Amino acid sequence: MRAMLVRRSGQDPELRADVRTRAVGPGDVRVRIRASGVCHSDLSAIDGVLPNKRPFVPGHEGAGEVVEVGAQASGLAVGDHVVVCWVPPCGHCANCLRGEANLCSELFAASALTANFTVDGAPLYGVFGTGTWAEEVVLPWQSAVPVDKDVPFDVAALIGCAVTTGVGAVLNTARVEPGSSVAVIGCGGVGIAAVQGARLAGAADIVAIDPSAAKRELVARFGATRAVAPEDALAARDELTGRRGFDYVFECVGRGELVRQAYDMARRGGAVVVIGAGGRADMVSLSMAELFYDGKRILSSWYGGADARVEYGRLVRLWRAGRLDLESMITARLPLESVGDALDLMRSGEGIRSVIEF
Repeated sequence: MRAMLVRRSGQDPELRADVRTRAVGPGDVRVRIRASGVCHSDLSAIDGVLPNKRPFVPGHEGAGEVVEVGAQASGLAVGDHVVVCWVPPCGHCANCLRGEANLCSELFAASALTANFTVDGAPLYGVFGTGTWAEEVVLPWQSAVPVDKDVPFDVAALIGCAVTTGVGAVLNTARVEPGSSVAVIGCGGVGIAAVQGARLAGAADIVAIDPSAAKRELVARFGATRAVAPEDALAARDELTGRRGFDYVFECVGRGELVRQAYDMARRGGAVVVIGAGGRADMVSLSMAELFYDGKRILSSWYGGADARVEYGRLVRLWRAGRLDLESMITARLPLESVGDALDLMRSGEGIRSVIEF
């Protein structure tokens, strides 16, 4: 089958037509991928910022159709439409049992260390244990979450990462209150989902911050009440909040300097919510005095604080009701062989989400 693979850090993926999946085990399913988003975390893995065993197939935001089911795979049948969940809950660990299934690492860790594919007779891994930039992928059954067949594959794919991460950070992690003020730093797929989450939560002021003028022109349709360039962010804070600061600030890029900016933009007692995935060497500088005096909450939002088994269905219902605009988040649709163009769009800061259509 065809798949994109990465051998070395910083090397753009190469298209191969001779990739094979691993065999389907008793607890696995084989999924024919029909759509896959191009997420910034994939680019970070390609560039070596996020660790992953190499060589690997990128892509973790995908949706498709089940074509083979292992004997012990529960609740799935051939023909089911599924969203790929790269943080699958095992259902029985301490995190799952206390209602924090997004923190489950039992299956995530095992999948990340298991070769999902082979090429030239050698092991080939999937990014974060998945690998949706391939025509098919074999996954633990818990990583294939069923979705109704009337949900388009491209919409379902976005729910698999960007939408769950961004909306979940607002509703689950920060628990934004109606009438509050919100700032969102970074207007890619996750940032736009956070903007929509703030609108769903009833925030009064939603300021989107991004260096791309093209993105700033788009954000109003998703619920942003104002869009500003990074250099104008503090002025917007002072104008809208009387210099007090925003109630909630979401960092959706994954850079230490932007977390610092988010901290400076939050009011005393406000919340700084870190959604972006950054590198281990990228540090954030905060003094003990300000941490003690400011009373600000610094929250990490891993996968939107969501249990995919519940969250995907909630997001689909919001989409059906017209309260989540997911189709407009897709600003480019490309075939698998053109994934390099999608990466170029991301590097240039243009577009919200590119989707690979199979």
